[in-house]
Amino acid sequence: MQSRLVVATHNSHKTEEIREIVGSFFEEILDLNDFPEIPEAVEDGTTFEENSAIKAFAASAMLTNAFILADDSGLEVDALDGAPGVYSARYGGEKATDADNRKRLLEELGKTGAKGKSRSGRFRCVLTVVKADRKLAVFSGSCEGILANEEKGEGGFGYDPLFIPDGYCETFGQLASEVKHELSHRGKALALFSDWLRQQDSK
Repeated sequence: MQSRLVVATHNSHKTEEIREIVGSFFEEILDLNDFPEIPEAVEDGTTFEENSAIKAFAASAMLTNAFILADDSGLEVDALDGAPGVYSARYGGEKATDADNRKRLLEELGKTGAKGKSRSGRFRCVLTVVKADRKLAVFSGSCEGILANEEKGEGGFGYDPLFIPDGYCETFGQLASEVKHELSHRGKALALFSDWLRQQDSK
């Protein structure tokens, strides 16, 4: 078991998901809300992979001996040519809330007149693991689905109330968290991270 994991995010919902899935591998899991002296990383990459690495190394530079996990993830909608993509967290504006982002997404989809399969899209996630300014591993996951016409469900966060994963009629906002963890982009990436942690513990 590792002593501590620091998740390079201020998103407490994301940290809680990570804690639920890999918490048994660590004595404690913290995030950047526990280190207010660390400035927000400038996410100027053009891919999830680049932004994940940027966040991981920015945190590692300030927490030189800590085990850092950075997640960059987002929603790609086919009818919007892959938007919001890497701009998912700020799609509704630089200081946008989750509700702002969902509102704009529905507005943009309404402009396209997209229906049925043309509302297809996917969540993507890339995790980067860094310690002592050295990249240890990268894991990725994705989840295909379609976008609902309106928000459904109170669970999850971000775009979850709008995203219906393939094979289901409910959104991530309606599905139980344990079901979402099995299906989601982040859940799949964290499953790979879990396998990697088991390998480290067995060495």
